[in-house]
Amino acid sequence: MPHPAIDDQAPIRYIERTRAWYAALGYGAPYQYAHFEDVPFARLQGPLAACRVALLTTAAPFQPDKGDQGSGAPYNAAAKFYAVYSGETAQDHDLRVSHVAVDRAHLSDDPNCWFPLPALRRAAEAGRIGGLTPRFHGVPTNRSQRHTLEVDAPEALSRCRADGADIALLVANCPVCHQTMSLTARILEAAGIPTVVMGAALDIVEHCGVPRFLFSDVPLGNAAGLPFDAASQAATLEMALGLLETAPGPRTTIRNPLIWPGLPGWRRGYLGLDGLTPEDLARERRANDAIKDVAQGVRDRALASRG
Repeated sequence: MPHPAIDDQAPIRYIERTRAWYAALGYGAPYQYAHFEDVPFARLQGPLAACRVALLTTAAPFQPDKGDQGSGAPYNAAAKFYAVYSGETAQDHDLRVSHVAVDRAHLSDDPNCWFPLPALRRAAEAGRIGGLTPRFHGVPTNRSQRHTLEVDAPEALSRCRADGADIALLVANCPVCHQTMSLTARILEAAGIPTVVMGAALDIVEHCGVPRFLFSDVPLGNAAGLPFDAASQAATLEMALGLLETAPGPRTTIRNPLIWPGLPGWRRGYLGLDGLTPEDLARERRANDAIKDVAQGVRDRALASRG
């Protein structure tokens, strides 16, 4: 499969890009991202100033036994569900996003880019929202759409209900994370909880179909604002909250006017194939196979616990 051309002014076509990458690694049939024609839509009940917000992210807690998981790490081992409690921060739990196919070249060490809890707390203090749920949740990233729809998304719904959430913000990071959060949003909306997905992979989210999507045309891992830039993080959150108020119906996407401050050609390096030797591709294949083994182990343990 030829590598799709990159336009320095247009959003990256992540579905094509990742398929080309895996084809180059020698895998068979390309991964089929989730797609639905019908999209559930739950309308906001009352003003935001009276709504309690749940924050869901696909960031994963640092695991000391899994090696380097910082911005330059090859992989952050598959996350299980976890909770950050009220009064705690991302730094307290050391949440990281070095997932499969995330844009590591432009990934910072600022957790506010993928876990905008400080911005949400400021919004609560200002009366923009009614408050926050007592817990904020990490959602596992899983290539199995069935597992997400039958196990992980219903678990997210159960947690949001238990916490008394009126609305939910879902922050996605890697390509499959965007699918995970899109599927989770669909389950929450069908149960009456309005959602907004914050992400950077426009094609994946719109292909799946969600009620509301705030698209930021920035490198993966920065869906909640620019690194170490509180103003952009606050503005991004405000756009997400505004979308909850104004979306007329499902499949409402708005584009964040945020511009990545780095070189304008930042899109070109993402999963590039140019210059890779057969030895390079074989090494990437071995690394990816190891990742798949970890993820399969997570799925197997989850299924065993259900039995």
